[in-house]
Amino acid sequence: MLKGIPASPGIAIGKAFLFDTSQLIVNEKDIKQDAIPSEITRFEEALIKTRSEILAIQKKISKEMGTQHAEIFNAHLLVLEDRMLIEEVIEGLKKERKCVEYIFSKVIEKYIKVFSKMNDEYLKERTSDIEDVGKRILKNLIGAQEKTLSDLKEEVIVVAYDLSPSDTANMHKKNVKGFVTDIGGRTSHTAIMAKSLEIPAVVGLENVTARVKAGDMLIVDGADGIVLINPDKTVLKKYEAKQQKFVEFEKTLLNLKDTPATTLDGHRVEISANIELPNEVSSVIAHGAEGIGLYRTEFLYMNRNDVPDEEEQFEAYKKVTTRLPKKPVIIRTLDLGGDKFLSQLKFPHEMNPFLGWRAIRFCLAKPEVFKVQLRAILRASVFGNIKIMFPMISGLGELRQAIKVLEEAKQELRVKKVSFNENIEVGAMIEIPSAALTCDLLAKEVDFFSIGTNDLIQYSLAVDRANEKIAYLYKPTHPAVLRLIKNIIDSGHKENIWVGMCGEMAAETGFVLILLGLGLDEFSMSPVLVPEMKYVISNVRFEDARKVAEEAMKLPTGEEVETFTNKRLNELMPLLKKTKKS
Repeated sequence: MLKGIPASPGIAIGKAFLFDTSQLIVNEKDIKQDAIPSEITRFEEALIKTRSEILAIQKKISKEMGTQHAEIFNAHLLVLEDRMLIEEVIEGLKKERKCVEYIFSKVIEKYIKVFSKMNDEYLKERTSDIEDVGKRILKNLIGAQEKTLSDLKEEVIVVAYDLSPSDTANMHKKNVKGFVTDIGGRTSHTAIMAKSLEIPAVVGLENVTARVKAGDMLIVDGADGIVLINPDKTVLKKYEAKQQKFVEFEKTLLNLKDTPATTLDGHRVEISANIELPNEVSSVIAHGAEGIGLYRTEFLYMNRNDVPDEEEQFEAYKKVTTRLPKKPVIIRTLDLGGDKFLSQLKFPHEMNPFLGWRAIRFCLAKPEVFKVQLRAILRASVFGNIKIMFPMISGLGELRQAIKVLEEAKQELRVKKVSFNENIEVGAMIEIPSAALTCDLLAKEVDFFSIGTNDLIQYSLAVDRANEKIAYLYKPTHPAVLRLIKNIIDSGHKENIWVGMCGEMAAETGFVLILLGLGLDEFSMSPVLVPEMKYVISNVRFEDARKVAEEAMKLPTGEEVETFTNKRLNELMPLLKKTKKS
């Protein structure tokens, strides 16, 4: 038995397939002076081919899993466009007169070493992107056959040192029953994509590739983070039964799709969905979400050479809201920057992009871009229950500036006699500690709050959630985080506005009792997770949840909070424990 980090729930049983992601072998070969132009041409062709491959993967992921996951590959595309890297390869060719694959391999190796030693965690994280792109370019330069998981002919459990976003993107659920890796964390891109694909996964096993041989029988328990190698018949039978219970439980959950989220003692909350693309509305409907709690609008701006005009945006927003008549659709205004860059909007290179010129800061600096989006949202508001939400608000001054631009957009439509909902609700995404601490002031000027826990936790605890080395510090149950959340909810309710949550914390069953007990009004998550959240809420009492939250707020550490709340959830809902954990 090996113990790792649970990355994606479920039980997978099958034969091991060792996926070798080792380095390509590049031979050193001298070239003549007159061969340099042809080597440069080979290099350019490899870059073009690599770009085409990455765009094809990105398009596939965007279609199947949503733009949030496709955005992972934006960093790969930026590496391909790095003029400094390209010019260094060309200069190396001219100076050393070696084949271009050899020169490129040395240059990319140098970049990897430099980035891996950086103190800045965001930049250090880019090392995997550079490695992934470097391998692709080298493969195209030497004409190597690409190994992808899409070529699998039988059902297997993939075993690898690591899986790049490109590798995970090529997984076909019908043949990849599960996967396990030596490295990785719960919040790595690979883990997030596995959860979206509903593939059981365990990461961070350290030496699973050394312990497993091709063809070994494996059991992967993605909920407990356990991998069993060549289990005996008794153990195998036990896990087959557990697997069947899990499948049956998932079917039971889907039967709740039309059931409102109401506790046993009559307390009602809303369960909404987060989406990136209009075509995800089908999943929203299929899983019984009560509306859209977060519509990320960045997808319209990605993978293109121009900025979408008002008409194109209007049609996208209209398409979503007309498919959900009367149900709330919260459209978050453009949240670019951080790890989402667009060359056509000329984002500057920043040392700390997550703390830089992004989201509402960018929009306020570019009102000509911001107003186009606001007018499109306003025009679409007559077709349904659309609400507007501003991201990354840091204080009252910023909120007032955003509302001022919104009012200007409204006036422009009035002058043109274009209809829109004059009473459209406006909300603020609370994801910065300064906003969480001054939300009593913000609550007086908006109609609702939505707590973005992904960034709120990251900023509050100074923890990069994508950094596996410090992932253990990323604690949603940290007393500081819980106090901020309580303050946000209390401040909102004091001003008679509702408070929702659209971060990953809202989708974790282990945290539902605390959030419910603190008075959260709306939980928003990936559509596939909606039925389970409805199940949990409809099988507990609000009064019990309130008591759990009260006790949790007294505990001094996040670990103690997590242990206590999981214990209480298992006591109140033994069936949930039996089907998912036992």
